[in-house]
Amino acid sequence: MAKILYTYTDEAPMLATHSFLPIISAYASTAGVDVETRDISLAARILAQFSDRLPADQQVPDSLAELGDLARTPEANIIKLPNISASIPQLKAAIKELQGRGYDLPNYPDEVATEEDKDVRARYDKVKGSAVNPVLREGNSDRRAPASVKAYARKNPHSMGAWSSDSSTNVATMDGGDFRANEQSVILEADDDLTIQHVAADGTVTALRDSIPVLAGEVVDGTVMHVAQLREFLAAQVARAKADDVLFSVHLKATMMKVSDPIIFGHVVKVFFADVFAEYGDQLAAAGLSANDGLGAILAGLDALENGAEIKAAFEKGIAEGPRLAMVDSDKGITNLHVPSDVIVDASMPAMIRTSGHMWGPDGNEADTLAVLPDSSYAGVYQAVIDDCRANGAYDPTTMGTVPNVGLMAQKAEEYGSHDKTFEVESAGKVQVVNRAGDVLIEHDVEAGDIWRACQTKDIPIRDWVKLAVTRARASQTPAVFWLDESRAHDRNLISLVEKYLPEHDTDGLDIRILSPIEATKLSVERIRKGEDTISVTGNVLRDYNTDLFPILELGTSAKMLSVVPLINGGGLFETGAGGSAPKHVQQLVKENYLRWDSLGEFLALAVSFEHFAQSNDNARAQILADTLDRATGTFLLENKSPARKVGSIDNRGSHFYLALFWAEELARQTDDAELAAAFAELAGALRSNEEQINSELIGVQGDPADIGGYYKVDQAKADDVMRPSATLNGLIDGLSV
Repeated sequence: MAKILYTYTDEAPMLATHSFLPIISAYASTAGVDVETRDISLAARILAQFSDRLPADQQVPDSLAELGDLARTPEANIIKLPNISASIPQLKAAIKELQGRGYDLPNYPDEVATEEDKDVRARYDKVKGSAVNPVLREGNSDRRAPASVKAYARKNPHSMGAWSSDSSTNVATMDGGDFRANEQSVILEADDDLTIQHVAADGTVTALRDSIPVLAGEVVDGTVMHVAQLREFLAAQVARAKADDVLFSVHLKATMMKVSDPIIFGHVVKVFFADVFAEYGDQLAAAGLSANDGLGAILAGLDALENGAEIKAAFEKGIAEGPRLAMVDSDKGITNLHVPSDVIVDASMPAMIRTSGHMWGPDGNEADTLAVLPDSSYAGVYQAVIDDCRANGAYDPTTMGTVPNVGLMAQKAEEYGSHDKTFEVESAGKVQVVNRAGDVLIEHDVEAGDIWRACQTKDIPIRDWVKLAVTRARASQTPAVFWLDESRAHDRNLISLVEKYLPEHDTDGLDIRILSPIEATKLSVERIRKGEDTISVTGNVLRDYNTDLFPILELGTSAKMLSVVPLINGGGLFETGAGGSAPKHVQQLVKENYLRWDSLGEFLALAVSFEHFAQSNDNARAQILADTLDRATGTFLLENKSPARKVGSIDNRGSHFYLALFWAEELARQTDDAELAAAFAELAGALRSNEEQINSELIGVQGDPADIGGYYKVDQAKADDVMRPSATLNGLIDGLSV
């Protein structure tokens, strides 16, 4: 039976599901559409990996694997909410919570000493970082701001900090020795099977990956970051921030790049506190306190050391004598270096640009910032935007254009598919990619500690990406720019394939260009200031970066974007925006029973999911649900019923009530199905007449702490009670029938 699968995830989006899903299910049932959930939360993903050591009543299915299989079929209709892309500290916290709830889970092994350690680490590695997205994304990304959202943003502009021409904010990036500089790339002529191997100085060959099946036409890249040059660069930036009297900040992607970026983050911590690690580094390592986990994890572990107070004082001295650190929470003393997943580049950089180029300093005030992005692959994009703001001032949300994105991401394309092919080199020598015949396709000289990685980009996703770009350019009559740099090895191969596949499509009258990311950024922001739109056609990482950068500047958040993934085999994946602010929202809910999470992304995704269902299953009522929901969302925005900011106003639960009301009223007014209209006219009348009572019940619970029974794994009944506090609303929704 055809159905819509609605993912149950983590943090604020998960809590919102407890409130919104009953509404979805009730309305969908009137069209014969079955809506089911699949739990792909971090907790569920962990438990699924260890079912063999859990009793039957604690076992959970591997829903992510199920959805991954489904995504490769024409029947797929999946609504994917934001989930935790777990860094190691988050993973350890989730494990600890589950252990405390009676689940017999092993600790995450920091060091692998036994076969059991190896097995446990391998299982946990399957759930850490961005484990979800590569599995589900069996198609390329079409992400844009819907017209209703853009119109609302222009009429109700979010705040934008002013820019000064003498701002000292800048991006610092490596000019050699990094992933970009060392990249090598090949296009496979035929199906093959590759091996990644390390050849030591004495000739000893060690296989790092035994077998990597590849297909004809596949693009395979390999590159290395030389740690000696990385550390030299980092030391220079620490000194530069101190000399320029600006905040020091580092911006990485320790979630998606779950192998390489935590290592890089660890080097930042060790270089910033060079004196501390020179004196105590061996002791910290022996105690299992790794810089890769961040300063916060180290400080938390010092109490167990005999001279912990002495080491803590040394860290405090390092903070006092170094440049001012950008802060995650200045009131709590949480710095940019505390947790590798606290400052994520795609969210942190646009937020900084939106706020006058400032981050928060240790004194609780905003200040100019040196943003350190070690690898130079995409750092220039942010510098170009900063330079534009310094020269021309902040952008104006009431007039600025938009930059939708067509992103190459299917089948683990590019760097985000590199996790199982990324290694911290153990000894000097060479790392090679060798084909079945023994030919060396890619080779790098390496030193101990260097970070080497490979990635793959299959030909079918590339063809689909080019097709989708042309389709979007024609549908919107908007210029489309492929962000590709001919001076970079991978991009040169992509350019050759784009130029090969573009003639297969009707591009007459379309403005389609290929520009380097820096030049594409300059063109896009120039057009933005004129109120003009430009489609960015990018690879996987820039897809991630651009679909935060421009929406945060245009709309104030990337959560309001429509994100459609037309799956290559005919199904549909509908994503609901970013979850970067989700942890703070949960903290506020627990403290004062108020959830600020904005479910607009869910509304947008649900509408296109119904539309896809209608077209795939010839279901006229599903199309009516889609059309009326789209109109209701427009009313929702015009009536400004998104969650407010303060206790005593409508929050996420109130926004769901109003969406249900406006949707019911639109369904009552539609003329294509009289029976449906009559049923919803009754519901709409009841919701409208009980508006004051429902709001009283929803708002009346605010102010006191809320108990949801856990953070990574909530108590379902408690979460239902917290997120559905209006008996009046619940009765009306649960009683709907046609």
